[in-house]
Amino acid sequence: MSLAADSAAAASKLQAELLKQEGNAFFKKDRIGAAIDAYTGAIVLCPKVAVYWTNRALCYKRQNEWVKLEEDCRMAIQLDSHSVKAHYMLGLALLNKDELTEGIKELEKSLELGRGAHPASYMVEEIWQELSKAKYIKWESLSRERFSQLHKLKESCTEALRNYNSLDDPAAYVPEDQLNELEEVFRKASKSDIPAEVPDHLCCKITLDVFRDPVITPSGITYERAVLLDHLHRVGKFDPVTHEALEPHQLVPNLAIKDAVHAFLSEHGWAYRMR
Repeated sequence: MSLAADSAAAASKLQAELLKQEGNAFFKKDRIGAAIDAYTGAIVLCPKVAVYWTNRALCYKRQNEWVKLEEDCRMAIQLDSHSVKAHYMLGLALLNKDELTEGIKELEKSLELGRGAHPASYMVEEIWQELSKAKYIKWESLSRERFSQLHKLKESCTEALRNYNSLDDPAAYVPEDQLNELEEVFRKASKSDIPAEVPDHLCCKITLDVFRDPVITPSGITYERAVLLDHLHRVGKFDPVTHEALEPHQLVPNLAIKDAVHAFLSEHGWAYRMR
């Protein structure tokens, strides 16, 4: 590349950054149209910078322009597959199209990336809230379907018992003990869909919420990572329960509890709505 070409590329890069800064300023002032124009200018100059696409996508999100948002996010992911914002907003766009399964996958990807980069950031919490809502909606839909299927099956079983007991006596009733046994079978079958208490060992001792990203301290106590990091930053570098000295680097992911939470939520989707 010639010196002139290098100089032109550097000038374009500088101009694109200035346009991005202008876009950021417009966005903060809620001048979304002007922000879109500025980010578009930056994209024209430097189309391979993922953040320009995600910034414009954020503007489209503010305007509920979901089709344009999806296009920009997909382009951003092509340029940077580790973009937390791109995966997050793409997930929201897919949910908006009622593509629940694919939307959840994108939100899960953004949560995984966000936890790795900034586990205590506000965005990780925002992603978790949206993911929880989506998973609750999915559970609710599947739960209604299961309830309908169980109800039909129960009616069929009751009718089969009635027919069986009337073979010798058409006027005979189904014995109460048989009906009670049948009722118990279907009660157990639907038990996982009935909201109850989340086991204590699956909940953080500080928030009392079900764990999302559990870590264990040298003292053997498990906490929610973001909450404990916030405690260490704001309150002091000590274990909240034992008051033993504690540094962030001493926290170890509690994979056993994380797997247990995943298994519990997979069977009890109602818990995504528990606070």
